Amino acid sequence: MLVKARCRARPGLVVLIGASIAALTACSSLDSASSRIAGIVKPYRVDVVQGNFVAREQVQALQPGMSRQQVREILGSPLLTSLFHADRWEYVFTLKRPGEELQARKLTVFFKGDVLDRSEGDAMPGETEFVATLSARAGQERAGQDPAPVLEATPEQLARYPASPRPARTPASPPPAADSMTPAATPTPTPSYPPLEAPAR
Repeated sequence: MLVKARCRARPGLVVLIGASIAALTACSSLDSASSRIAGIVKPYRVDVVQGNFVAREQVQALQPGMSRQQVREILGSPLLTSLFHADRWEYVFTLKRPGEELQARKLTVFFKGDVLDRSEGDAMPGETEFVATLSARAGQERAGQDPAPVLEATPEQLARYPASPRPARTPASPPPAADSMTPAATPTPTPSYPPLEAPAR
């Protein structure tokens, strides 16, 4: 009796092991297919710009003796200010591009009281240089893509859609002369609108 029960349990165990092996094989083939697809598809990664961009022209505009408000008008609000270092403003700018090292530039402005004393920091790029590097990067990314379509119609395309004729303008008739023989023109009634507020009760 005990031998018969063991024989009946073995086919069920074999089926369970076979199903487990089939499931694991299916998972591994699905994993390899998904990794192949992930290798083909490249997600778009944006340039991450953080902080205050300070151009070389702005740094050159700083003059010792300027007030804090004048410095703020030239450079903008500082990224870092400290209660422990009230006479120091720090402007930090970082640019992270995919596949490149993090670019960081820092400018520190020192005050004596409420007056600018000096500024020191990294060499800042000019505004046109910085914009040129951004547009050159965008041009390199677009190089592998299809060119943008021309959005201007050619004369042949415009000829397919003739312009609708405009109605001819009639010259305005001169106003009638005011004399005693013609009846006076009736004035147009002015429209009346309901009051904006409800009457007081």
